[in-house]
Amino acid sequence: MSDHPSYHMTPEEFRRLGYRLIDWIADYEQRVADLPVLSRAEPGSIRAQLPAAPPEQGEALDRVFEDLERIILPGITHWQSPNFFAYFPANTSGPSILGDLLCSGLGVQGMLWATSPACTELETQLLDWMAELLALPAEFRSAGAGGGVIQDSASGAALCAIIAARERKTGLVSNESGCDGRLTAYASTEAHSSIEKAIKIAGIGRKNLRLIPVDERSAMRTGELETAIRTDIAAGRLPFFVSATIGTTAANGLDPLPEIGRIASQNGLWFHVDGAMSGTAALCPEFRYIQEGLEFADSYCTNPHKWMFTNFDCDCMFVRDRSALIRALSILPEYLRNRATESGAVIDYRDWQIPLGRRFRSLKLWFVLRHYGREGLQYHIRRHVALAQEFAGWVTAHPDFELALPPPLNLVCFRHRGGEAANQAILDGINRSGKAYLSHARLAGQLTLRLCVGQTRTEAEHVKAVWQLIQQAAAAWQKTPSPESRGKQ
Repeated sequence: MSDHPSYHMTPEEFRRLGYRLIDWIADYEQRVADLPVLSRAEPGSIRAQLPAAPPEQGEALDRVFEDLERIILPGITHWQSPNFFAYFPANTSGPSILGDLLCSGLGVQGMLWATSPACTELETQLLDWMAELLALPAEFRSAGAGGGVIQDSASGAALCAIIAARERKTGLVSNESGCDGRLTAYASTEAHSSIEKAIKIAGIGRKNLRLIPVDERSAMRTGELETAIRTDIAAGRLPFFVSATIGTTAANGLDPLPEIGRIASQNGLWFHVDGAMSGTAALCPEFRYIQEGLEFADSYCTNPHKWMFTNFDCDCMFVRDRSALIRALSILPEYLRNRATESGAVIDYRDWQIPLGRRFRSLKLWFVLRHYGREGLQYHIRRHVALAQEFAGWVTAHPDFELALPPPLNLVCFRHRGGEAANQAILDGINRSGKAYLSHARLAGQLTLRLCVGQTRTEAEHVKAVWQLIQQAAAAWQKTPSPESRGKQ
């Protein structure tokens, strides 16, 4: 037996440090509301505190906890703070963290059914559960020709959909001979940037993406979509893909799915629907109007890692015809051949995504669904929407503020009537304070403040507090001398 150290962590060490880490995370959840939401670190300041060279010899990991507090924590923007109102949430929860820990502990590589049957079959069942919970069309369930898969993000889902659409339009010729330069795709000017990025990666080319204008509610103008498609067909182009959005990033705009779906069907386009953020609202029957027209869609995605208490990354993508996706993405080298795959009786999710490898991500979603149940999830979604609507009422009632557009769900876009300078000052003042974090958009050419209620532990007290901060920041701006008066001093 060798006297040389193994260098591995012993089960006893792992247990002791694991308990310590769980305690640290639990303590973090209790104190995160008191930490500055937006990190105050300067560029390069975190890296400057780290050694220039990697460690030659291992050390006790207890020292990592010291550096975690001293170096890492000051460089964190606290997405799990109840005072985080920026962007869209990336919330997590206790059951999700435990499920993710189990995923890491098992260390499964679930590229094939054969490499861990439970990894595949749990995911298939969970995606069917999600389809039921969200009242999606029956065609998106695995019992028929469709089904669901967990992607890394809505960006990955969009890329997979575009590739499948490309191959369907060209009869798989593009995979063999390269893209047909006549292919054209369509999305609104408010569509997520991932659509443009996927168009570039898929070899379609940015010049072949038509961005369709939106109306005053940030919804795609379908008349202009129809005109753009007719123009391209007349010019000998090949329209092949259109993306609609349930909850645009800037303003939570809701595209008219029935009209877009009809146009897509009439012209032979793949119809993809991005419900990354707002799709979660469909857990509640009263919000399911947002997905009317989804029956026309070829693919649909929504992110539990945004508003369903499941930590990043976890995107649920559904397709009407899984064979179109599999044909576009499948490659079978000899080293992946196995009896189960060749039988045709199993799903190999490697054929549904860009990478070969995949984590056991369904575990964290499984833990969340088992912990909250339909009832618990609905409670929190309704609560967040109600808090956002209450905030919108305060904005409407205040003489110095206005809504940029009516908020359909949990995102409120609003402005101070003082114009660009006022809104920038309010945004900067709040974010510098560390007491809350807001983000902005530019709607109709105007700087607009965004407040999204969706963090796991955000309650009425946090929404009231941020409204007070907003009013205080506005009052401070109004007391600041104007540029004209400063010029006279």
